[in-house]
Amino acid sequence: MSDDTIHSDLHERVRNEVPSHLDVTDVQYEGPDLVIYTETPREFARDDDILGTLAHALRKRVTIRPVPGTQSSPAKAKEVIHDVVPENANIQNLEFQSSTGEVFINAEKPGLVIGQRGSTVREITKEVGWNPEVVRTPPMESSTVNNVRNYLTQERAERRDFLANVGEKIHGSPDKDVDWVRVTTLGCCREVGRASFVLHTPNTKILIDCGDKPGAEGEVPYLHVPEAMPLTELDAVVLTHAHLDHSALLPLLFKYGYDGPIYTTEPTRDLMGLLQLDYLDVASKEGRTPPYASEQVRQAIKHTIPVDYGAVTDIAPDIKLTMHNAGHILGSATAHFHVGNGFHNIVFSGDVHYEPTRLFNGAINDFPRAETMFMESTYGRRNDFQADTDESEARVREIIRETYDQNGIVVIPAFAVGRSQELMLVLEEAMREDEIPTMPIYLDGMIREATAIHTAYPEYLRDGLRQRILHEDENPFMADQFQQVDGGQPMREEIAGDEPSIILSTSGMVTGGPIMSWLELLGPESNNTLLFVGYQADGTLGRRIKSGRTEVTLEGRANHLTLHCRIESVSGFSGHADRNGLEQYVKEMNPQPETILCVHGDDQATDQLSSALYQKHNIRTHQPKNLETFRFP
Repeated sequence: MSDDTIHSDLHERVRNEVPSHLDVTDVQYEGPDLVIYTETPREFARDDDILGTLAHALRKRVTIRPVPGTQSSPAKAKEVIHDVVPENANIQNLEFQSSTGEVFINAEKPGLVIGQRGSTVREITKEVGWNPEVVRTPPMESSTVNNVRNYLTQERAERRDFLANVGEKIHGSPDKDVDWVRVTTLGCCREVGRASFVLHTPNTKILIDCGDKPGAEGEVPYLHVPEAMPLTELDAVVLTHAHLDHSALLPLLFKYGYDGPIYTTEPTRDLMGLLQLDYLDVASKEGRTPPYASEQVRQAIKHTIPVDYGAVTDIAPDIKLTMHNAGHILGSATAHFHVGNGFHNIVFSGDVHYEPTRLFNGAINDFPRAETMFMESTYGRRNDFQADTDESEARVREIIRETYDQNGIVVIPAFAVGRSQELMLVLEEAMREDEIPTMPIYLDGMIREATAIHTAYPEYLRDGLRQRILHEDENPFMADQFQQVDGGQPMREEIAGDEPSIILSTSGMVTGGPIMSWLELLGPESNNTLLFVGYQADGTLGRRIKSGRTEVTLEGRANHLTLHCRIESVSGFSGHADRNGLEQYVKEMNPQPETILCVHGDDQATDQLSSALYQKHNIRTHQPKNLETFRFP
């Protein structure tokens, strides 16, 4: 069937569902969405139920867009918008896109712009004919969020063409019946890092994640194998979250010809860009040849199609994707794939944290169906139990007080995304409640920028924290104690010779970045403390120091460094579930999967977790190696 025939049939289906007084000028798919262009946008907006009726009848997500020229002038529309929207929504900016008939409304309180059940945005369309797209203005200015949004606006026309091409592929008829599905492991099996899998059906090839391996330069996913090659024939990429062991090498796909979509959550898209650009910067500073250029990072961002938690999204003719909160970092997701017409359901857990934290609600483990699950096993050993959160926080406060009494400085290697923000909340509360002395808390590396991205997406945070962020006077991330290290090495030297303070610095596994300078400046002095609060992978300097090594060589430095500082480690702050959490996650799944493949953990962790799940729950389990292929069912 030709594209023209498909388009004609689609137009006819829509025309049959739309009341006769409403115009349907054109219909086309844009990615997973069905877009209806009309010369009567105001009339569509007056029918409160039309979108829901169309979505239900067509089984697609539906967007209504005005034909160019049918709207009020931007000047008139601006006047109406400011009149219709409550003043306390604090509209910051209006951007009109005449080619798509959209007006982007940037506001501090987007809920007031949207109105109850969308009443205000419908009123705007009724009055002026423009299709409002409401965007939150972050409480903390983020250059990443601004740059991503501006870039996508500039690329709007080209991106529409891209989405139209993707949409035609997604919504075509599958060539073959789905009578099998295979998954090939390209990384992160019996190891932590370089997460990557490829999912095949008779019609479709999907890549899930494409990360690097911390502390092991050159160990990349096995993208060269026949199951993955040629990369140009991949139909889609799904990214579970932005950490580099899952996302670092996604731009490499575009370097070698991939031109398709990346499905992930909106905050993951922004964090991905931030971390990948920093990945290139660190490689360059350390004298390594970056695997790709910044242009490929921009290509990855342009090809991202954001997916909301819980939204069932067509990503291929025979595959639907649903992403659920994984509780790990901002925007992290567990990816559920519904393959064929009910043929098989596969879940990739991503990295999960099952219990709620200060930042996030706990991971979702409730799926309509889930016959097979690929499950992370980072803390899968039988003795991998993290300390109680309250006890861990109390221990951190105690270490800080003791170091303060010694006139010392506490430096904490931290991941820019997730653990840093968790610690910021702990420290802000402890100082506010006089549980530790008030002192400067310096943020070095990307931590402040990552924090600003968190405030841009409060709907992904835990309920109580979300409300605090939306009220500027209560936003804990904007406390006076937090200060950005923006003066380079001279500022670090000044801080190191100054009063007691706390330093949160990237990188979290001591593999590069500003933490190296802090080790040089603070490590030789016994009154300072190096405090580990996160996972330290095999092969990293962080693991060696945590294991007791005090004679170290820093990357790019000729001389050995002897650490005389106090070295402490406190568990309980990990973004990963511990052994109890992993078992509870499976125990409370409804329904439980028939097969679980334990990945993203070292040999002991994957072996011991898979054995326990089999013995306790009578679930068929596997401990895959890299480059194995599994056929389901």
